[in-house]
Amino acid sequence: MEFDYKFCPKCGGPLLVKFTEGRDRQVCATCSFIFYRNPIPAVAIILRNEQSILLVRRKYEPCQGDWSLPAGFVEWGESPDETAVREAKEETNLDIALQELYGVFRARGELNYEILLVVYRAEILSGELQAGDDAMEARYFKLAELPDNIAFRVHRQI
Repeated sequence: MEFDYKFCPKCGGPLLVKFTEGRDRQVCATCSFIFYRNPIPAVAIILRNEQSILLVRRKYEPCQGDWSLPAGFVEWGESPDETAVREAKEETNLDIALQELYGVFRARGELNYEILLVVYRAEILSGELQAGDDAMEARYFKLAELPDNIAFRVHRQI
């Protein structure tokens, strides 16, 4: 595990690496606060249309111009279910209903953090497919003709 943080978020004291609770963790030398590095929760949505799957072309970094499942980070005070519905609307202009939990995956972020990715299968309730503000394009791809430039290893595996 890499330790990027130098100062305690509670008191500003220096963080030291100590073996505690069965692993190396950062602990504040001043107030003994234990800095837990927890994964960041995110969701992705699988929207199928016969033998096709909906992907969005990313407008911004990371992976600008690559394709991904509609996805995003869980906001403060929001459940993963709510995040999935919100992200689908923001990225594709579609209103969805979640059908089932597809799986939970561990992924690596670009800035030395881990992501806990909750993936749902969903169905479209209404709306006209249209790329949102953070997407260049949104469209269906036949499963046999997926683009080579799919962002994020975990999205390629799904």
